Amino acid sequence: MSSRKVPVIPCSGIGKSLGSVTREAAYELCDTLRPDRTQLVALSKLVLGEEQARERVRSGLAVTIDGCKQMCAAKLVKHSGGKVAREVAVFEVFRRYKGLKPEGIAELNAEGQQLARALAEEIAAEIDEIAEGDIYA
Repeated sequence: MSSRKVPVIPCSGIGKSLGSVTREAAYELCDTLRPDRTQLVALSKLVLGEEQARERVRSGLAVTIDGCKQMCAAKLVKHSGGKVAREVAVFEVFRRYKGLKPEGIAELNAEGQQLARALAEEIAAEIDEIAEGDIYA
């Protein structure tokens, strides 16, 4: 296994509950489920052109999590010279969990937290595949 971590870039989605789901899923993934295999990269750092953030997304395959069809995180990683291994669209995952209605922006309701956890768990399996592959050679 490579010692490099997979960059995870959630959308900013400020003011939108699905944007909040993306961020909560990224925190769950990077802080709890796969802290040894992932590194969180703030989309705002890429927007500002911060070189350290750009280098992180260029260092290997990244995973982006977007809350709307604009797919800003995926587009910005590519624009920064990174390669996206997986573009996750929260609304696609939401369709599979229609019983969970995320509400709230600053603080998600329990259903929003459940959706974020389900999303993080789905992505965790993909992180394992990316991290175990010979993708950095």
